[in-house]
Amino acid sequence: MAMVVPLTPIRCLHRAMDLFANKVGIVSGQTRLTYGQFGERCQKLGSALRKAGLQPGDRAAFLSFNNNQLLEGYFGVPMALGIVMPLNVRLSPAELTGILNHSGARFLFFENDFAPLVEHLKASCPSVERFLSIDDDYEGFIAGGDPERTDVMAIDENSIAELFYTSGSTGTPKGVTLSHRTLYLHALNVTCTAKNPENIVDLHTIPLFHANGWGKPQSSTMMGRKQVMVRRFEPAIVCQLIQEEGATEMGLVPTMANAMINFPDLHKYDLSSLTYASVGGAAASPELMERLEKALQCEALAGYGLTETAPVLTAARIKNTLTITDDKERYRRQAMAGWPVPGVELKVVDVDDRPVPRDGQTIGEVVAFGDHIMDGYYKEQAATDAVMRNGWFHTGDMAVWDDEGYIHIVDRKKEIIISGGENISSIEVEKAIFSHPEVFECAVVPAPDDKWGEVPAAIVVRKPGSQLTADALLEYLNGRLGRFKLPRIVEFSEDQLPKTGTGKIRKLILKERFWTGKEKRVQG
Repeated sequence: MAMVVPLTPIRCLHRAMDLFANKVGIVSGQTRLTYGQFGERCQKLGSALRKAGLQPGDRAAFLSFNNNQLLEGYFGVPMALGIVMPLNVRLSPAELTGILNHSGARFLFFENDFAPLVEHLKASCPSVERFLSIDDDYEGFIAGGDPERTDVMAIDENSIAELFYTSGSTGTPKGVTLSHRTLYLHALNVTCTAKNPENIVDLHTIPLFHANGWGKPQSSTMMGRKQVMVRRFEPAIVCQLIQEEGATEMGLVPTMANAMINFPDLHKYDLSSLTYASVGGAAASPELMERLEKALQCEALAGYGLTETAPVLTAARIKNTLTITDDKERYRRQAMAGWPVPGVELKVVDVDDRPVPRDGQTIGEVVAFGDHIMDGYYKEQAATDAVMRNGWFHTGDMAVWDDEGYIHIVDRKKEIIISGGENISSIEVEKAIFSHPEVFECAVVPAPDDKWGEVPAAIVVRKPGSQLTADALLEYLNGRLGRFKLPRIVEFSEDQLPKTGTGKIRKLILKERFWTGKEKRVQG
């Protein structure tokens, strides 16, 4: 009889327990756990959940910053045949209430930081039968569990293991379902792109409550890497952990990368262990990659993925078929979304789903096919059908591509600015503005215009001490952008721009100010 072993992330943990039992695998504040200890805690959590009445397919939610308990949830809940549901801690009470009620979660583990919020949720989320404080109840709860090894043959690899609600940067959060099979294959596929995977020391800088934690829990555990929790992202804490734990890799969104570059005490720390920083979650610019490499003295590469793709689709590794003539070309390549990881096929297509020319100029939508695409949106068949068409997942991201298979994102479909019939990429304008040495961060959104329909409006945060004016900025941009792409409105903000839980700038909020009282026309 053929041996067909179900694909499940639990096998990633079993491998770590079998091969790296005595190695310190998880560092979380003062807690240091070997993979043997960590695995036993995951097994006890799974057993305790079953004893507490968790049924197959039930949802168990976590409201927590990065810590070992949240990481244990990634394995313990699926071990109980449940669905783990990390919640975005930056959402409003109303948004969290909506998500918990939509998902019908039965268990909620929370850190005491969120105790006041949990009191609100207790009143508004009737499906949640058990609220467990990670600080007060968790250790006692898992102590009641048995450390039995999961029988992976009893797992249906097509059953759902994780439920992530999207960050909602472009609308209402939707629940993304990821199966055991999807998560295991994603772990294998991204590991194929790693250099010296066993020697990596992972710094979990991106919150694990989002798939933008780069799907690291499974791949890092499978390879027995030391995983260091960053409870909350602050440059000083990140630098200290790199120095103390010898971290070699970390993931950043562009706003985090920018914070690291502009951290005045960066030179006071020994960051020599760092070899690689990945930048994703939003489009990066060549200037950002150059500044990051020079600041951290390590390789910096962009990548691309979505919650719906578990998440990694591409990485901007330099292909050996390319001839890179100078640093400018290298940084340009490294700032692209890049080319697909194993197990993924990508195309850039027109409105009729035909591939656009691979000329690096013609804009189309990125569509994906492969091993780690979501099963669908939870309880939302119509929304699933809208993006899963003709056997391909439609990302809603607009891009160009070239004959080397490199994808370069130009904008979200919903964020293309149509001015006088011309398509303007807000990302292109943002990158040009960001290249100015006095700009800390910026966002470009459409603003209504009687003549052109809509025009680009820029909201800019200057670096401390900068006296940059709108006129000086426009003069700088004049040679870098076509005239029709220049912002017609430039506003300077003294505060940092509003962001989602994963550090993406909330353009919807910035855009609303310009459109309040005006009907936003439907873009064809």
